Amino acid sequence: MSIIRIAAFSDGNIGGNPAGVHISEQHPSVPEMRSIAAEVGYSETAFAEPSEDGWHVRYFSPESEVPFCGHATIALGGALAKRNGAGIYSLALNEANITVEGFVQAGSYSAALQSPNTQSKPADPETVQTALRLFGYEQQDLNLNIPPAFANAGANHLIISLNSRSKFRAMSYDLNAGRTFMHDLELVTVMLVYSETKQLFHTRNPFASGGVYEDPATGAASAAFAGYLRDINWPHAGTINIVQGEDMGSRSIIRAELTDAPGSSVRVSGSVRFMDESEQ
Repeated sequence: MSIIRIAAFSDGNIGGNPAGVHISEQHPSVPEMRSIAAEVGYSETAFAEPSEDGWHVRYFSPESEVPFCGHATIALGGALAKRNGAGIYSLALNEANITVEGFVQAGSYSAALQSPNTQSKPADPETVQTALRLFGYEQQDLNLNIPPAFANAGANHLIISLNSRSKFRAMSYDLNAGRTFMHDLELVTVMLVYSETKQLFHTRNPFASGGVYEDPATGAASAAFAGYLRDINWPHAGTINIVQGEDMGSRSIIRAELTDAPGSSVRVSGSVRFMDESEQ
């Protein structure tokens, strides 16, 4: 069966987060999807089958199924644009209905998704202290203008904002301890943030819950983060830009557009680059 390998949120012809995309008339069985995702080895593989109104999509990491994955959705949008032409595609996920729009321009591809609705809440002090110990940070390393919080735009994330670029760059943690921490809190990722300006952010996303040390681009967390900024009345001016993956050698560019309507969907967009296709 054909797996398309696509780097989502690429910076031109470099970087981005690789995702597998599997398009078929019917989903493989759950054990087969788990096996395919593990064999592909990327942080996420999207499986799409036709539905009455568009596509039914499920996402699998090498170790687990997740309810929503932004970068794999952007990759799917690029694949559908290449396969069927530019346009808006309706996606039915396990827990939400969203859309992805694929674009084609001079042989290049990009995509934009509309996230599920967003929500956030402050992180409790015990969770924050455990997270800081996990990553080797201390209370004084936090940027309390963006307080620690749980944020969701289809999947749960813990947001930790740091006040130092050097501390942000030095992130390290034990994968097994991170997996336990994220599973206990039902988190998909922890999102570490450094604010360069009010509208430009650097982020890192440990994804130990899926068996991945760090993701170079995370659209779902970016949507959740944008929604959280709205909740705390951050001066987002309708758009934020996120640089992710730079400190792991895979620079990715993510754009998030949002309104002031509380909890409303966030539009997340970026370029894609096709890697290679192989038969699995």
